[in-house]
Amino acid sequence: MAVFPYKHIIWDWNGTLFDDAWLCVEVMNGLLRRRGMSLIDSDIYQTLFDFPVIDYYRKIGFDLSTEPFEAISTEFITAYEARRSECGLRSGVIEVLKRNQHKGFDQSILSAAKQEFLYQAVDEFGIADFFSHVNGVDDHHAFGKVELGKSWAATLDLDLGDLVLIGDTVHDYEVAGEIGVDCYLVPGGHQSRERLTASGAKVLPSHAALYEKLIADS
Repeated sequence: MAVFPYKHIIWDWNGTLFDDAWLCVEVMNGLLRRRGMSLIDSDIYQTLFDFPVIDYYRKIGFDLSTEPFEAISTEFITAYEARRSECGLRSGVIEVLKRNQHKGFDQSILSAAKQEFLYQAVDEFGIADFFSHVNGVDDHHAFGKVELGKSWAATLDLDLGDLVLIGDTVHDYEVAGEIGVDCYLVPGGHQSRERLTASGAKVLPSHAALYEKLIADS
């Protein structure tokens, strides 16, 4: 087994470290129910969820010509934030973060989530010390993170080949490609294993497998 060939690990947050996909389904169903629209389940969610998030809302069936996306997304995030304390970290996350830190890997977060929320969340879970930096957006409408990722990578005194992005969606794979860094995806978050595999990205079965496959010495 080869030694992990990177120096800096960039983590996605929602769905990768933070186990919130189930909550996103429940909150969205609240919005749909109030509008008399068809509800979704986790399979439908993982099939339709995408970036930019406005496209996902259209796929679900929202008519954005009669109801502004900003209003709907604000309604969603308000309900989401009211319940986000019900979510925890995904299984195996803390152990992998600890092992990475022990082996001397620098780690950061790159997310389309709001910066303020990310700071609060990593503090609540007691994992802030694992990360050299936490990168989020300055609004909650989640329009994407390509430019944010490029800007962050440019600040690091490392070659792009020294960086790897770990995510749970095809968008993370696309972001990594735009930045020019390697990428591994972990299923069980916001998109199905089938969608991840079909993208051509390298897909791992679990967070534990990330350590076993990529980090542990042979």
